[in-house]
Amino acid sequence: MKLTILFFFLTIQFAFSQIKVGAECTEDYLPQIRNKNIAIVANQTSVIHGVHLVDTLLKQHIRIKKIFTPEHGFRGIADAGEHVNDSIDSKTKLPLVSLYGSHKKPTKEDLQGIDIVIFDIQDVGARFYTYISTMHYVMEACAENDVEFLVLDRPNPNGFYVDGPVLDTAYSSFVGMHPVPIVHGMTIAEYARMINEEGWLANGVHCNLHYVLCDGYNHSMKYTVPISPSPNLSSMQAIYLYPALCLTEGTVLSCGRGTPFPFQVIGHPQFKDTSFSFIPRSIEGTSKNPPFKNQVCYGRDLRKYNTKDITQIPLEIIIDAYKNYTGTEPFFNSFFIKLAGTPELQKQIEQGLDANAIRQSWQPQITEFKKIRKKYVLYTN
Repeated sequence: MKLTILFFFLTIQFAFSQIKVGAECTEDYLPQIRNKNIAIVANQTSVIHGVHLVDTLLKQHIRIKKIFTPEHGFRGIADAGEHVNDSIDSKTKLPLVSLYGSHKKPTKEDLQGIDIVIFDIQDVGARFYTYISTMHYVMEACAENDVEFLVLDRPNPNGFYVDGPVLDTAYSSFVGMHPVPIVHGMTIAEYARMINEEGWLANGVHCNLHYVLCDGYNHSMKYTVPISPSPNLSSMQAIYLYPALCLTEGTVLSCGRGTPFPFQVIGHPQFKDTSFSFIPRSIEGTSKNPPFKNQVCYGRDLRKYNTKDITQIPLEIIIDAYKNYTGTEPFFNSFFIKLAGTPELQKQIEQGLDANAIRQSWQPQITEFKKIRKKYVLYTN
């Protein structure tokens, strides 16, 4: 029996070692980009065998002209929501153009002389994770300026299920642009296809889209990301809990920013009836000014929460926090509706509906979304 279990885990480990992300499949895209002027949308996750994609391509004498950077910047050290300035990369001396803050979409001047834009960023599969919003605006700019767009695909660590309320487009924002559930179950290339073909770009424009697929990946896999996709998603536990715990950022709660375990705890100074507590501190490169800095927050430790068999958003965490909160401030703030993509979820929690009843209310729209999703899925389950 022990030998059987050992063989099973060795088989799983071997299977994951066989996954090649799109960026690694250089033979599939180097001929397409050689002798062209290139811009790259990249961050710290854009690596090939530990070497940054930019450095790899420069060694191949690819003409990279500039780097576009998403939220958290090129090296991935800016706080969530922190303004990232344009600058020069100290290693390559290439210009870094921020696509976060007031300049979310490349301008005509940004794309002047560019033949193709490459997008290579590790996503986590949640609608409010802003890399897919950045991708939308880059695709739109490429379509409007006759520039090709190439996605180097990477596995989705939450790509094995679909769950959550579908966004009502009346509540579209940078943390949710498209009518999809919170967990959409698509890779970045699949998502790009959907944006393009569903007519979601401004004025229905179509991007000249290309993509390089991962080799050896399918949607039934639980993929472990090798590099933290952003400063506060530093573990797989955080990535699995993120679809639920990001919602707490639309509430009075702390989700652990400013601790060694962000998105693995929740708490508030007025949660007095719990034995667990933590103190958010300023951490350079992760959380400079976290909510409740230097205050004791009481709440719940989710570091051992069972995410092994997770197949749906652990909504119970939010519901229980709402029921147990005894503070004087309103539990929800206006950001919650943007994150949820609809006002209904807040109403349902306030009305006392349990998680099963709330999930049941999502099912008709999820069913319709899955019909759309099916057209663009590139990997089997």
